[in-house]
Amino acid sequence: MKLRRILFWIHLSAGVVAGTVIFIMATTGVILAYERQIMRWANREYHADNNANQQRLSVTEILEKLKNTPTAITLHAESGAAVEVNFGRDRILFLNPYTGDALGESRRLPTFFTQVENIHRWIGVSDANRPTGRAITGACNFAFFILVCTGPFIWWPKDWGWANLKKIILFRRGLGGRALYWNWHNVLGAWCVLPLFIIVLTGVIMSYGWANNLLYRVTGNEPPVPPQSASAQQRQRGENRPHSASAEHPQESPFEKITASAEQVPQSQSITIRISPTRGPLSTTVDQGNGGRPDLRFQLTLDPKTGEVRQETFSSYNSGRRLRAWARFSHTGEAGGFVGQTIAAIAAAGASVLFLTGIVLSVKRLLAWRRGRPARATA
Repeated sequence: MKLRRILFWIHLSAGVVAGTVIFIMATTGVILAYERQIMRWANREYHADNNANQQRLSVTEILEKLKNTPTAITLHAESGAAVEVNFGRDRILFLNPYTGDALGESRRLPTFFTQVENIHRWIGVSDANRPTGRAITGACNFAFFILVCTGPFIWWPKDWGWANLKKIILFRRGLGGRALYWNWHNVLGAWCVLPLFIIVLTGVIMSYGWANNLLYRVTGNEPPVPPQSASAQQRQRGENRPHSASAEHPQESPFEKITASAEQVPQSQSITIRISPTRGPLSTTVDQGNGGRPDLRFQLTLDPKTGEVRQETFSSYNSGRRLRAWARFSHTGEAGGFVGQTIAAIAAAGASVLFLTGIVLSVKRLLAWRRGRPARATA
């Protein structure tokens, strides 16, 4: 009983302190749950008729038709599927893959999801304050992890008979006041605890470098070098200077070289080339699925000095990197497909209600304590 009381006050304190940010992250998580499907449905009209005599334009030919250099280009294997040209995160231009003509563009929906994601990741603060926002959401996510871990020990019944168990896992009729909120809090916590545990645990791994490194060390692998340190090492070795692969290999454009390598991947559904205005193609992702399975992704990187394309498959990663990739897509539920996304969305919605019922129970407890003080003083 003493341990349960300690865990209860830890649970209550973590919920009161971090509850508002947890509610924001949970609510925005529900909105982001089906982002990929919503974007695909909203842009389904952008499609080109395929004639047998028409050939798809190369990436170089597509770039020549654009006024500005995009940040990424996505090619789809489906016949007649539009070429998606990204200009940052807020604008997607759709082109005819055979003529390069513009079919339309999407601005409002990408902007909306970008803003929601910014709120989810760093509570919507400005770019200059993002480190602070990231620290706040990371700390509150860790507090959420404590809530999820301590919750089961608090509502764990002494007697696992059906009479006691159904009070925890089933909604009860005819309740009111504190009993109603307590029942909702327990039932939602009991049913959502496992998916929420996965969501918050993967969130901790993505929020903190020490947690990410621990994942690698637990699997017996060396943690990766931080991006800042890797860039510094590249500058020291002179690898970060602009090189013209097309000048060294005039017979083939770097874009065509990396696209040709990507097209050799069997059953590829999409090819996404990330582009730098000064260095050309940075890296390419070839996806054999719908975008939510890391084990169906291939990474291609073009060496600007030699013009060689290096291919990395999921099976070539060490166990730490594979788990880290799964953590990213388990956080959103995409690793489990549409069913996984639905479970994650329900769990996030449940977390929002857990916050509301928890706050109501905390306020009622505070008011009861304040009403009891005069009586105790008189006694």
